[in-house]
Amino acid sequence: MSKKMWTGGAAIALALLAAPAALADLAEPAVPAVVSPANGARMQLRWEMQRKPADQQLPQGGSPARFILTNSDRQPLPAAGWSLYFTGIDRMPVGVRSNGLVLEQVAGGLFRLRPAAEFKGLAPGQTLEFAYRHRDAVFMPSRSPSGPYLVYDAVPDAGVPLPYTVATLTEPAQRGKTGSPHSEVTPEDTYWRNARAELLPAAKLPPVLPTPLRLEPGAGRLPLAGRPTINASAALASEAALARSLFPATLAAGGGPQLRLRVGAVEGQASLEAYRLAISTSGGIDIVGNSAAGVAYGLQTLRDLMPLPGAVAPDLPELTIVDAPRFGYRGFMLDVARNFHGKETVFKWLDLMARFKLNKFHFHLTDDEGWRIEIAGLPELTTIGAVRGHSAKPGVRLDPAYGSGPDPRDPHGSGHYTREDYMEIVRYAQARHIEVIPEIEMPGHARAAVQAMEARYRRLKAAGSRDAARYLLNDLDDRSEYVSAQLFNDNVINPGLESSYTFIERVVKEIAALHREAGAPLKTIHMGGDELANGAWEQSPASHAMMRRHGLETSADLWDYFYDRVDAIVRKHGMVTSGWEELAARKTTLDGGSKLIPNPRFTRNGFIAYVWNNTVGAEDLAYRLANAGYDIVLTPVTRMYFDMARNANPEEHGVNWGGYVELDTVYDFIPFDIMKDAPEAARVGKDRLTDYGKRRVRGIQANLFSETARDPARIDYLVMPRLAALAERAWAADPEWAGAADPVKAAVLHRSAWSGFVNALGQRVLPRLDLEGGVLAYRIAPPGLVLDSGKVLANHVLPGMMLRYTSDGSEPTAASTPVTGPIAERGTIRVAAFDRTGRRGPVASIESRLEAFSFAPQQEGDCRHRRASP
Repeated sequence: MSKKMWTGGAAIALALLAAPAALADLAEPAVPAVVSPANGARMQLRWEMQRKPADQQLPQGGSPARFILTNSDRQPLPAAGWSLYFTGIDRMPVGVRSNGLVLEQVAGGLFRLRPAAEFKGLAPGQTLEFAYRHRDAVFMPSRSPSGPYLVYDAVPDAGVPLPYTVATLTEPAQRGKTGSPHSEVTPEDTYWRNARAELLPAAKLPPVLPTPLRLEPGAGRLPLAGRPTINASAALASEAALARSLFPATLAAGGGPQLRLRVGAVEGQASLEAYRLAISTSGGIDIVGNSAAGVAYGLQTLRDLMPLPGAVAPDLPELTIVDAPRFGYRGFMLDVARNFHGKETVFKWLDLMARFKLNKFHFHLTDDEGWRIEIAGLPELTTIGAVRGHSAKPGVRLDPAYGSGPDPRDPHGSGHYTREDYMEIVRYAQARHIEVIPEIEMPGHARAAVQAMEARYRRLKAAGSRDAARYLLNDLDDRSEYVSAQLFNDNVINPGLESSYTFIERVVKEIAALHREAGAPLKTIHMGGDELANGAWEQSPASHAMMRRHGLETSADLWDYFYDRVDAIVRKHGMVTSGWEELAARKTTLDGGSKLIPNPRFTRNGFIAYVWNNTVGAEDLAYRLANAGYDIVLTPVTRMYFDMARNANPEEHGVNWGGYVELDTVYDFIPFDIMKDAPEAARVGKDRLTDYGKRRVRGIQANLFSETARDPARIDYLVMPRLAALAERAWAADPEWAGAADPVKAAVLHRSAWSGFVNALGQRVLPRLDLEGGVLAYRIAPPGLVLDSGKVLANHVLPGMMLRYTSDGSEPTAASTPVTGPIAERGTIRVAAFDRTGRRGPVASIESRLEAFSFAPQQEGDCRHRRASP
C-alpha cells in the first residue's frame, strides 16, 4: 500500500482502505487512490451524559452517555484503519456498538472506539454519535472519560490528541430525592447544614488549632515592637530558623521580646512531642519541648497566635500552654503513582503537615500505573515503569491512564524521583520532624513493576543472558483469570517465583540505603497488600509448585507464605513491616459470603496494619484487628479518604465509591467509636474496642489517591481544609460532646465546638495562608441560601469568609456588594465566597420573588433554586 508518513501530527497520506467487494469489481490490478485522512488534531470530540426522560426508569446504577465526534478537517475519517483511545475510571460496557463503532477494552482503564465492518467513514463537516450506558452512576466530571487520542493503523505508534470537551453535568444521580447519599444538595440544604455553626466575634475564636491539651490565659498582651531576639542552642538551628520566619520583615530588627527555645522536661508529659509555651509581658516568649520536635510544635502554636499579616499594631496574648498529642501517629498519604507530582508539590505538603502538627508522610510511590522511585541497577523500573504513553509494541512503556494521553512526556502520566530527589524529600521532611514511610505496593497493584521486569527479562534473554529471569515477577505460564479493582488482569507479583523475592530484597535494600544516606534511617516500610484480585495465582504452575514444596493447601496459605518471606526481608534490614489491612487479615467465607477475619499467624510479627475498610459489613474490622493484637492505623474510607467528593453535586470533584466526605464528616470522626453517629440498629453485632485494643491504635491518617488529581491545584482543592480537621482529631483529645450521654447536651456542646473550629478556619487559619503569599487553591465552598419572609439569607460553612452577591443574574466578582445581612432585592440572587486574595468559590443562586413568605424546611419546594455552579 502506498503511503506518505507525517510528523508532528500534521498530516498523513494513506491509501483509503476499500471494502473487499469493491476490490473484486476492479478489472485489473491498480494502485489505490491516495488520499489524506482526517487529522485528529482537527477533529472535535465531546462527551456528555444524556438526560433521562421523566418516564424512563433505568436499571439501578445505569448512566446513559454519548461521545459526539465531529470531523472539522477537510479530509474524511476513513471507514477503517483507525482507533480512538481514551481512559476512564469506571467500567465501560465493552462490546457495545453504536453507529458503526464498537467499544473495546485495551488494558485496565484504557479503552478504544474502533470502526466495525458497517462503518462508512465520516466526511468533512459530519458529526457522529456513539451512545452507550455506564454500568455505574456517573454524574461527576472527574469520572468522565479523559485523554482521547486518534491512532491510524498505518502509523501505529503515533497518537494524536483530539480537542475534547466534557459537557457541563447538570444532574446528580438522584435529583430531587432525599434520604440517599447521591441526592442533590441544594443551596437550601447547604444553608441548613451551615446553620449548625454560628458566627463568632474574633475575641471568641479558639486561639489555637489543633486544640491544645491545656491553655491558661493571662490578662495582658505582649507588644511586638520589633523582631524578637532568638536564643537557641546549635542543636535547635532548624527550629531557630523556623522562629525567625514567623515574624514579618516589616518589623524592625531588634527591639522585640526575647524568644527562648530549649529542650527540657515538660511537666507531666511523657510524649517526646510535648511542649510548653509561655508568653508574658515581663518575660517574653519561652518554648520548652521534650525534644526538638516539641519545640517545633510550640513554634507552630506561636504562629497560630500571631496577628494576621498586615496588622497595624501586632501583639501576642499573655498565656501558658502545655500541650502533647493524643496519638503518636498523625499521618497523611499522598499517591504519586496514579498521577505524578514533583518534589516541589511534596515540599508544599510537608510544610502544611508541619503547620498542622502531622508527623507521618505515607509516600505511595508505586502502583499499577506508575513506579516513581529510581532503584540502582533496575533502570527499567523508571524507563518503562515510570513512563505512560501510547505504543503499539508491548514493553516500551505503560499504557495511558487517568487522562495522561499518548505523549510519554506528559508530566503527570510520566515522571519519577531520582535518588537525589528522594533523599532531598526525606531530609526536607526530617527537618520538619516528619517521618517518610515509603510504600511499595504488592502483590497486587504492581503492574508497573511487573511490566518493567518482564521487559528487562525479554531484553536480556534476547541478548543471551543467563541471568535474564533474576528479577522476573510474573509466571509466563500463568493462565489465572482475574480482574483487579482497576480492571487489570496482569498486575500481580507471583509468590511462586524466587525471583519475586530477589526483586523485593533489592528494592527494600536500596530504599533503606537511601534513607540511611539521607540521615533518616527507616523504621518501617509499607509493603502494600491491598486488593489482591480473586483468582490471582490459581492457574499459575510456579505458584502450584511452591505450594507443593511447602505443604500449602490454598491461595490464602500462599498469601501467608508470601508475607512471611516479605517480613523476613524487611526485618533483615532492621525495620518493621507495615501494610494495608489485608496483611493482618485472612479471607474466609461466612454464610456463603466473603469475610475478613484477623489472621492469627502474624500477631507476633509486629505488623502495622493500615485499616481503610469500614464499608457496610466491615465497619468494625479495625477494632477486631486491634483487639486481636495488631497495631493499627485508622484510615477509614468513609471519613479519611480525601479523594472522595464532598457531595453528589456534579460540580464537585473526586470519586464516590466510598461515600462522600464533607469537612464535618472528618471533624465528627471519633477514633475509638467509629460508628458513633450510626443508627443503633447498624451497631448491633459490631465489635467495640477493648481496653487492650485501644492500646494497639497507633493513630489516624488521611489518604489522597490521585486518580482525579492531575495538577497541584486539584490536590489543594481535595485536601484543604479537610487536613485541618484531620489534625484536630489526630492531635486533640476527644471533644466533650463525644462523651455526653444526653443527646440534647451533646448537640449543644457540638454546636459550640464546631462553631469554634470553623470560625477559626474561616477567620484566622485560611486567611493567614492567603496573606502569607503561598499558592494554595483550597476549596472555597458554595454558600447556603434560603428565602425567609421575602428576603434571601446567606451563610457559609466557614463563618467569616467574605460573601458577595449580585441581583441582576451576573456573576459576583471581588467588587460586588458584600453580604452584610438579609438580601432584600428581587431577581436572581447570585452569591459566592471570596478568600483574602479575591479568589472566588462556586456561585449559588436563588430566585427572590415579589411575594413574601416565611420559609420552613418542609416548604422547600416553594423555593425555585439552582445548584451551585463553578
